[in-house]
Amino acid sequence: MPTLTDLVRDYTDLTDADLEWLHALVSDWQLLADLSFADLLLWVPLRSPDALPADAGPRRRDPGVPGAVHGWVAIAQMRPTTGPTAYPEDLVGKIVRTGRRGLIDVAWRERRIVREGDPEWGSGIPVREESIPVRRGVKLLGIIQRSTNLSSARTPSRLELTYLQSASDLAQMISEGRFPIPGEEPNLVRSPRVGDGLIRLDRAGRVAYASPNAQSAYRRLGFPADLVGESLGAVTNRLCDTGEPLEEALTAVLSGRAPREVEVETRGSVMQLRTIPLVVGGTRIGAIVLCRDVTELRWRDRELMTKDATIREIHHRVKNNLQTVAALLRLQARRLQIPEGRAALDEAVRRVGSIAIVHETLSMTPDELIDFDDIADRVIMMAGEVSTPETRVIPKRTGSFGVLPAEVATPLAMALTELLQNALEHGLSNRFGTLEVVAHRYEQDAERLTVVVSDDGVGLPADFDVESTESLGLQIVRTLIVGELGGRLDFRRRPSGGTEVVVDVPIVQERSGPPRP
Repeated sequence: MPTLTDLVRDYTDLTDADLEWLHALVSDWQLLADLSFADLLLWVPLRSPDALPADAGPRRRDPGVPGAVHGWVAIAQMRPTTGPTAYPEDLVGKIVRTGRRGLIDVAWRERRIVREGDPEWGSGIPVREESIPVRRGVKLLGIIQRSTNLSSARTPSRLELTYLQSASDLAQMISEGRFPIPGEEPNLVRSPRVGDGLIRLDRAGRVAYASPNAQSAYRRLGFPADLVGESLGAVTNRLCDTGEPLEEALTAVLSGRAPREVEVETRGSVMQLRTIPLVVGGTRIGAIVLCRDVTELRWRDRELMTKDATIREIHHRVKNNLQTVAALLRLQARRLQIPEGRAALDEAVRRVGSIAIVHETLSMTPDELIDFDDIADRVIMMAGEVSTPETRVIPKRTGSFGVLPAEVATPLAMALTELLQNALEHGLSNRFGTLEVVAHRYEQDAERLTVVVSDDGVGLPADFDVESTESLGLQIVRTLIVGELGGRLDFRRRPSGGTEVVVDVPIVQERSGPPRP
């Protein structure tokens, strides 16, 4: 299905500023659909009659009027969560000729909301159609078709009457270019919806109506009485009076004078509030306040923050402990008089150090994902520092490892350390040469990472077999890459001389056992 941006750019003459306005409208028009108990369909005029398909209806004679509309394209659709839909099928991308949607043509021509007309029965159910002009400043951008399914029509309750009146006011604001509200701050990640709780304020900021859910939310904050007739700003300020300075704009926001989203907390409860001032005909007539109890959500957020901080602290302590182990091994190596024993302890120090680098990085990230390029560079630098003076090789990296999960990063760092050290000790021992690490990521059935460690040293022995090698380092590499990560490991001779080791591992690891809590 094409996006709103695609349809606007392919079929219309609307500018980027117009497109941004339509995006802001569509991001917030679930509110209008729910208050109206109606489906919404956004139509914009076609730039040319050439875009009309053969089945768009009979061709009408071009009126010859500058700016005449030849047809319409539907660029967005919204269904209500508060009532039955009138259009279960998807209509985005539909193109119709002028005259096929009479109320839309009238609303565009007369630049006003059109509610005339008897219900339509085209789909077997009665549907009341209305058309709302969408304006940005003085420019008309399109028409919202509001379609209400009347199959379950009944005498509306006080709540439904308040919803419908609020929807009427919002529709008028859209036709006057006052909604979406220019300069309004971005909404929170999950703004309150109509069903969460709605409060209707009059011009003075007093509650004219509060839905049952809104009333319940304020009871949880500690206000047991009926909200109707109360000043919402004053009530909320009293409930949140903890002796600390309150935000100065809170009263203004909850009195309906400013559009904004805020959160208030008291008595262990947290409530999210969104205020939408209603300005019709240039006069502020009141406001809609949507409220939602987010106590449980915020409690979970805090639990997750505490858990994340604990995990980072654990990684930090593991790193410190590993560094302590490495220091002890280093001290023990200095006391040994046996060269083989000292070399074995030096290798252990490098292995512990590579794991410590991963835990140090994890202690500074908010999740279990790591930018591995920094780790690879540190491992490469560490290998270069411990190489013998006779080797005179500076390893380098080409390409990017990208972001890797911790369960891949730890074994990969250790395997990379072993491969670099093996190349320096055996392939490039006592000679000049080059040592390069090349990383490449690609996507096929699953995302994978390929790492090539190559040198121009003496090359592999004629009888080399990684399966039967007695080298502890290469046995560790094979266990980590093939056994733990489920990857592939290939040692090969370079045509120009030297050795090339190819490591290919899946980045997304299949977990065994129950999922982590």
